[in-house]
Amino acid sequence: MSATPATTLLEIHTSALAGMGSVPRHFARWAALAADEDHPDADLGEEVFHACLTGGDEALRTLWSRHLTAWDFAEAPQWAPDAAARTAERRTAVYDRLRVGSDLRKALDDAVPVAKIPGPTVITREFTPWYTPERSEARSFYWRAYERKLRAKGWPDAAVASLDEASRAVVERLSDPEQLAARQTKGLVVGYVQSGKTANFTGVTAKAVDAGYRLVIVLGGTLNLLRAQTQRRLDMELIGQENILRGADPTDVDSLIGVDYVGEDGDWPDFVSHGARPSTLGSFDVERLTTRDNDYKSLAQGIRALEFEKREPTRPLHDPANLHHTAARVLVVKKNKAVLTKLVKDLKQIHGLLGELPTLIIDDESDQASINTLDPKKWEQGRTERTAINGLLSQLLTLLPRAQYVGYTATPFANVFIDPGDDADIFPRDFLISLPRPHGYMGVQDFHDLDDVDGGEGEAERRHVRGIEDSAEDRLQEALDAFVLTGALKLYRADRGVPSDPFRHHTMLVHESVRMTEHAELSRRIESMWHDAAHVSTEGHSRLESLFEKDFRTHADGSLPAPATYAELKRYVYDARQRINKGGTPVIVVNGASERDYSQPDLDFDRTPNVWKILVGGTKLSRGFTVEGLTITYYRRTTQQADTLMQMGRWFGFRPGYRDLVRLYIGREEQLGKGRNAKTVDLYEAFEAICRDEELFRAELARYAPLVDGRPQVTPAQIPPLVAQHLPWVKPSARNKMFNAELVEVRSPGQIIEPTAHPNTGADLHHNTMLWRPLLDELRPERDVFTYHHPSNGRSYTLSAFTHTLSHEQLMGILENLRWWNPAPFEPHLEYLRSLLRVPHLIDDWLLIAPQHTSSVRTLTGSIADSRPLALSHRQRRRVEIFGNISDPKHRATALRIAGALPRTEDEVTERHVSERRGSILLYPVIEDAPESTVIDGRVDPGKVAMVFSLVPPAAANAAAQPLVRFRAIDSTRDTPITDRPATS
Repeated sequence: MSATPATTLLEIHTSALAGMGSVPRHFARWAALAADEDHPDADLGEEVFHACLTGGDEALRTLWSRHLTAWDFAEAPQWAPDAAARTAERRTAVYDRLRVGSDLRKALDDAVPVAKIPGPTVITREFTPWYTPERSEARSFYWRAYERKLRAKGWPDAAVASLDEASRAVVERLSDPEQLAARQTKGLVVGYVQSGKTANFTGVTAKAVDAGYRLVIVLGGTLNLLRAQTQRRLDMELIGQENILRGADPTDVDSLIGVDYVGEDGDWPDFVSHGARPSTLGSFDVERLTTRDNDYKSLAQGIRALEFEKREPTRPLHDPANLHHTAARVLVVKKNKAVLTKLVKDLKQIHGLLGELPTLIIDDESDQASINTLDPKKWEQGRTERTAINGLLSQLLTLLPRAQYVGYTATPFANVFIDPGDDADIFPRDFLISLPRPHGYMGVQDFHDLDDVDGGEGEAERRHVRGIEDSAEDRLQEALDAFVLTGALKLYRADRGVPSDPFRHHTMLVHESVRMTEHAELSRRIESMWHDAAHVSTEGHSRLESLFEKDFRTHADGSLPAPATYAELKRYVYDARQRINKGGTPVIVVNGASERDYSQPDLDFDRTPNVWKILVGGTKLSRGFTVEGLTITYYRRTTQQADTLMQMGRWFGFRPGYRDLVRLYIGREEQLGKGRNAKTVDLYEAFEAICRDEELFRAELARYAPLVDGRPQVTPAQIPPLVAQHLPWVKPSARNKMFNAELVEVRSPGQIIEPTAHPNTGADLHHNTMLWRPLLDELRPERDVFTYHHPSNGRSYTLSAFTHTLSHEQLMGILENLRWWNPAPFEPHLEYLRSLLRVPHLIDDWLLIAPQHTSSVRTLTGSIADSRPLALSHRQRRRVEIFGNISDPKHRATALRIAGALPRTEDEVTERHVSERRGSILLYPVIEDAPESTVIDGRVDPGKVAMVFSLVPPAAANAAAQPLVRFRAIDSTRDTPITDRPATS
C-alpha cells in the first residue's frame, strides 16, 4: 500500500474527528469509516500519521491542536471523570480513548503540548445546571462565528479554549432562558486591567443569544468614545456584516445610507461574515438598536422596534417554540442619565411582554457610576435612596424580571462592598468569577518583583521601571527620547519580518494631575521640549545613542530582531519622529467635561490608521479607555484609593513584539495631600502594595473556590472580608463605596502566614524584639541542616538553622502582645490561632526555625540584646512601610513539610521534626539601615531590628470539612451584624 498523500490524510482526519463530536473515540475505527467510501486504499497506519506530524505538516498539526486542546479543557467530562482539565493525566485519558500508540502519543505531545494554564476561579451559590454540552452544541451559531473570528485574528487554540471555558462559566450560572419561572441572576466577572474583558463578555453575549436571550443591553462606559469602541467591537467580531447591512446591497451607494462602516471603515472586510442573513441559515438575526455613532435614542419608528413577534401567539416568548425563531436585539448604551431614562421610558410602553423577555445586561467597568454611593445611614426610614445611574439600573432590573446582570471590572472592591440585602441593587449575589491572567499579558509581575525578599531592585524593575527624577533632574526629556527610540526600534523590527500590526499605533502617556489647566501647561512644556530636543541633530543622535546603549540594548528580547549598534537604528529615528510630529504637534490633550473633547481623530484608534502621539490627561485616560500601542508612561499622580490607582495602570496589557521596549517612569517621592496632612509617598511602592492586595484577593478566591462536601465554602455575600488593605492610606475603594462587611477569622492550616506591616519606630521594634528575645536563648546550640526534595518541581532545598520547640500558649503570649504598623491584616489570622487554644486537640506545639547563613560570602551576624550571634538579613521595606515577602523561597519547603503540608521526604533531619499537630515558624532578624551603623562590635540594638516571621499552622489544625473563613457581614435586612460561619468545630 502506497503512502497516503497529505491532503487525503487531512481530509480523512477532519471527517473522523468531526464525527466524534466532543468525545474522543477509537480513532482507527472512525478514520476507517471516514476513508471507506472515498479513499478505501488510504494508508491509515500510525507510521504515516507520525511521519506527517514530525515532518511539519502544519495543516494536520492545526487540526489536531484544535481537538486535543478542546478535550484538554473539557470541564468534568463523563469520559474522564477523575482527570483534571489541562493536565498530563487528562491528555493520557484522551490518548487511551483514541487508542493510539506510545510513539504517536509522543509526537502529538511534541506538536501540541498540554496548555497547563489556570482556569477561571468561581465563587458561586448553588445553582441548577441547564447549559449542558449537548444544549450548547445544538445552538452555537454566533459562538462559532466568534470563535472563527478569534482564530482568524491569530488567537492560539489554548487561548480560544480558555475563553470558551471562562465564558461558559458565566453563561451556565445565568437562569435558563426557557424556564417557566422568572428568575434574575446577578454576577461579577473580575479580569485584569486592560486584559481582554471585552473578549470575555463578547463570548458570553454570543453564547447567551444562542441559548435564547433576546435582549442584550451593554453598558459601555461613560463616554461616547468608549461606548463606540464597544459597539464597533461587537459589530465586527460578533454581529457581523449581514446583520449590519440588513439586506442592503454593499455595492449600491443609495441603499447604504445610514449603514455603519461600509465605505468609511478600512477594516470593514475584516468584519465577521456569516455568508448570508443568519435567519436564512436556520439561525436568527441580531438587530442593533444602537450604532457606532448613535447611542440609544427614543425610537423614531416607535416602540415596534422593541416588540417581539411570536411564532406561537398563545405561548409566552420564552417558550422554545417562539424563543428560537425571533431576532435578538442588542443595545450598547452609555452610562448616562438621559440615555438610560429614554430606554426605561420605552420599555415601560411594552405591555405584557417584559415578563417573558430573557434579557442580559452587561455592565462594563461596573464599579464606575453603577455603584450607589449614597450613605445608607442618611436614608429616610424604610426608603433606599440611589444615585442616578444606580437608580436607573434598579428600574431596568425591576421592569425586566428575567434580566440577568453581569458586571465586569478589574477592580472589584466597590462591587463586593454593596449591601447584599438590597434586592434591587447590583450586588453579585449569585456568582463571582475571577478570570485567569491571559497568555502574553504584561501585568503586575512584569513591573514588580513580588517574590523578591531582599527589598532591592529586582529583574522586573531593572527591565521596565525608571524613576521620575535622576540626580534631582526631571527625566521627562529622557522619557520623550525613549518614545522616539522605541518608535525607531518598532520600525526596525517591522522591516525584519516582525508582524507590523502591533506597531500600527505607538503612544506615550503622561499623567501628572487631574486638573485641566495643568494639562494645558504640561502640553506646552512637552511641545517646547520636543522642538528643542533636535532628535535628528548630531547632539540628538548622541543622546539617543547613549540611551540605547545603557538601556534598550541591555534589556532587548533576544528572540526579536535588535540592532547591535545605534548606527543600524539611526535611519529609523527620522521616520519615527516624523510620524509622532504629524500634524505639527506630538501631543494630544485628553480631558474635559464634554464629549467634544474626546472627538479628536487621533484618539480614535479604530478609524485612524496610525496614531503615534503623546497623550496628556488625567482621570478620563484611566478607565475603560485603551491606549493602543502604549510603550512609554510618565506617571506621578497620587490618589488614596486602591481601585483608582489600579485603573491608572494603562501600562498593563498586551505588547506583542515590543514588551521589552515598555518603560514606566513613575514618581518615587510624590506629595499626597496638602497642609498639615501632607506626606511624601513612593508611588511605585504604593502601586506595588495595591497590586499585592489584588493578587492576594485572587489567591483567596482560589483558595475558597473548591467545594466542601459538594457545597460552596463561601458565597459571594461572604466575599467582602477577603479584600486586603496593607497600606492604611490607600483604601480599597472610595469611602462612599465601602459600607459593608468585617472579617473575623481566616483559618490557615498548612498555609504560610506572612504578616508584613511590622512597626517602624525604635520603641516598637525594641518592644517586639524583647518579646522574642527569651526564645533566642532556648535555641539548640547545634545547627540542624534540613534537606527537602520537592516532588512537584524536582528541586532540592537546603536549610541550615537553629531550632527550638515551644508550646502554642508560649507563642500566643508573644503574638498577642506584638506591636504593628498596621495590625488589621494579621488580626483575622490571629483570631484563628486564638481559636486553637480552645480546641487543643488540633495543635501540640511549634518548631521555631532560625535560618543561618550557609556561605561565608556576604554573611551578616550579630548578637541581639546579648543573645548568641545569629544570622541577620538586610532588607528594605518595599512598599512604603511594608516588607515584601518574609520567608526565603528556599526555606518554605522545610517549614511546610514540618507542618504536614508537603509529602514525606527521605531527609532524616526533617522527618525527625515532623509531627501531625506541629506548626512551624521561620524567624528572621532583619536590619534596615546600613550594617556598619547597626551592628556595632558584633552587637545589634534591639530598637534597630525587626523580628519578622512566617507561620505555618499544622495542616491538620482544622475540623474536618470545616470552611476556612468566618465572617461578620453587615446586611440591611438584619438589625445587627451577622456571623455566617461558626468559629470552632
